[in-house]
Amino acid sequence: MTEQISALRLAASGMRAQSERMRHTAENMANADTPGYRRKLVSFEQATDFGRPTGEVQAGRLQLDRTALPRIYDPSHPMADDDGYFQGSNVDVVIEIADSREAGRSYEANLRMFEQSRQMGSALLDILRR
Repeated sequence: MTEQISALRLAASGMRAQSERMRHTAENMANADTPGYRRKLVSFEQATDFGRPTGEVQAGRLQLDRTALPRIYDPSHPMADDDGYFQGSNVDVVIEIADSREAGRSYEANLRMFEQSRQMGSALLDILRR
C-alpha cells in the first residue's frame, strides 16, 4: 500500500510543479506588452526530505530571462527617453503558448498516473474484501 501512496505523491508533485509553470507562463503572456517586463522562467528540481531525495519534483527558484530587452521607438510613449526609445518586454508569445501546452500535457499525464494508481488501489481493496 505504501507503493500506491508513493505513486500518488509523485503524481501530485508533478501536477503541483506543472501548475506553477502554467501560472508563470500565463503571467508572462499577460505582461507581454508591459514595458521593461522580463520573462519569468521556472526550473524543476528534485525534492528532498531531510537531505534525502524523495523522487518527487518541485518548482525551483524563479529566474528572470536575462536576454536583452528590445528598444522600441515611440517618442510619444511616457517612458521614452530623450531619443524616443523605451525598453519593451522580452516575452515571445509563441514560445509562451508552446510552454503552456507542454505544461498542460505534462499535467494531464500526471493526472492520468494519479487516477490509474487510485483505481489500482481501489481494485486491490475490492479483491481483499472478497
